[in-house]
Order: sequence, then C-alpha cells, then structure tokens
Amino acid sequence: MADTSAQQQFPELFAPVRWGPVETVFVPSQRLPPQALIGNVNVIPFVGDLAVVLRMADRRPEIPGGTLEPGENYLTALERELTEEAGAHLLTFTLLGAWRCHSAAAETYRSRLPHPDFYRVVGYGDVALVGKPTNPVDGEQIATVDLTSVEEVSRLFRQWQRPDLAALYLLADHERQASRLWEQ
Repeated sequence: MADTSAQQQFPELFAPVRWGPVETVFVPSQRLPPQALIGNVNVIPFVGDLAVVLRMADRRPEIPGGTLEPGENYLTALERELTEEAGAHLLTFTLLGAWRCHSAAAETYRSRLPHPDFYRVVGYGDVALVGKPTNPVDGEQIATVDLTSVEEVSRLFRQWQRPDLAALYLLADHERQASRLWEQ
C-alpha cells in the first residue's frame, strides 16, 4: 500500500501520539530500521481469519509486544513476547513499518535500549495458540487472550481511546487480505 493511500484510509494511525515521555509517529515501510535503533516490537496476531487481542485485568485491550532483551533481534523478541503474553507461537511475520519514537526523558527506560531516538517495529502474522501466557513477574499481566473479528478489536481499542491501535489492526487486516489476492 502506498504511504499516502494508507494515510488517507487510516489517518488515526499516522497522527502523532504521546506515550508518557515518548512522542511517536507511525512510518509504514517494508524495510527494517537499523537494528541498533530498534528498542521495541509489536505484532498483530491472527489465527485464521480472527484477530488475537490481549485483555488486561481491567479489560483494557492490548497488542502483543515489548522491549528487546540483550542480544535479541526483533524476530526473537516477537517470538518471546508472544509466548509470554499470548501463549502463542509465531508462524509468519510481515513487516508493516515502525513507530519512530523520541523520548523526552533524561534517561532510557532500560539501560540497554537506544535513547532518546528509537523505533518500535510492528507487523502482522499468523500464530498458533499453544498454551497460556507465561506472564513473567516483570512483564505485563495478561488476564485473557481473545479471538475475535478485526472489526470488534477495532471497536474495543476505540472504546478505550486508542484509535491508533484500532487503525493498526484494520491496516494489518487490509494488508493481509491484499497479500492473499496476490498469492492467487
């Protein structure tokens, strides 16, 4: 999808967003940012035609992902985060782009992460749900892992004032459907 077309179809995804001290903007791309600047990863997971959405104890929806551990590349981090947060195994991954981030904080969240400028890589993929989330003590505590339609996930994120993530799920579904057409 051309950048301008995606921006017109999913404008909430391209609006600047503030996550605490971090200001971010989504940049679509089929190329990874430099590995040394990748600090975080996210994936929109699918099981068949259904999207996977994580639910926190307060029922807030969340997207799987997190920070890279020492020595990890983005794909290893995605696989680990899916196991921890969704009890899932990554089968395929397609890059959508990355959030370009700038932190106003004096210090980085974790000393191993790039600072003040870094990227949060994001894509979509097929997963197999193979168990329960491992929920490590120092990670996010996931209450449920739900399978639902992309439209329902989008509605949930909008309900929780996250139109950027609602649009991200819609873009992932759009790109996934388009790639299926190319394969036929």
